Amino acid sequence: MNFGFIGAGNMVGAIVKGMTVGTGSYEGKQIYLTSRSVFSAERLAEECGAKACTTSKEVITKSDVVILGVKPNVLSELLPPLKQDFAEKKPLVVSIAAGKTLDYLSQYLPEKTPIVRVMPNINAKIGGSTTGICVNEFVTSQQKQVVRDMFSTIGTVEEIDESQFSIFSVIGGASVAFAYLYMDALAHAALKAGMPKKQALKITAETVLGSSRMLLESGEAPWPLIDQVCSPGGTTIEGVTALQAGGFEATLVKAFDAVLEKDKAIGEKK
Repeated sequence: MNFGFIGAGNMVGAIVKGMTVGTGSYEGKQIYLTSRSVFSAERLAEECGAKACTTSKEVITKSDVVILGVKPNVLSELLPPLKQDFAEKKPLVVSIAAGKTLDYLSQYLPEKTPIVRVMPNINAKIGGSTTGICVNEFVTSQQKQVVRDMFSTIGTVEEIDESQFSIFSVIGGASVAFAYLYMDALAHAALKAGMPKKQALKITAETVLGSSRMLLESGEAPWPLIDQVCSPGGTTIEGVTALQAGGFEATLVKAFDAVLEKDKAIGEKK
């Protein structure tokens, strides 16, 4: 089975590297790449042993699965001239464009095209992405598994109902930046208190990693775990109450709502 990528930016690079050099699950010769400048596709192809193509049409004709790895605003320009090529080849189409629904994509593709909508995150670069997928009614169980296998090379995969896909885009995508911001703020505070920032950031990141594992492996909800850390009259409860008094939780909800609103606005644009 051959995989074709239209677009060769950071996310496509992370996916292709995960498939090939990262896990060795796929051979480079199975993968065809193209990009607007062609240079980025050629560079990625060289790194992964894949084949760089000069046109999107060439990628489509050689691929059983075509991944649309371009920005959302590019799709309305990119897809119409390729509709006949998709009709002739009949590949499985996968889109990683934020905000663009299955219905939106189907407008630009031949009738009954099997389409999978996917949302990975930047942690794909180290095989740590949390990736959401949803499918239209023309995708078979075998095709769905093909996509799950492909994106499992860059992390975990969750099937999400499309009605909740914008929610996933926040908690599975944008929240990565929230986590980075949280860790940087703690490291800055430690720097202010006298610890070298590099050391503080390492300790903070390792603590967040351990906390995530604890939540997943213990099966406990966050608050009981918070209670276990907070002893009566102790230091941690002082920090927790300070965060609550400062609107920590309410601010996160506002950030969630802002991303959700923007994601839906992108989806409404033609």
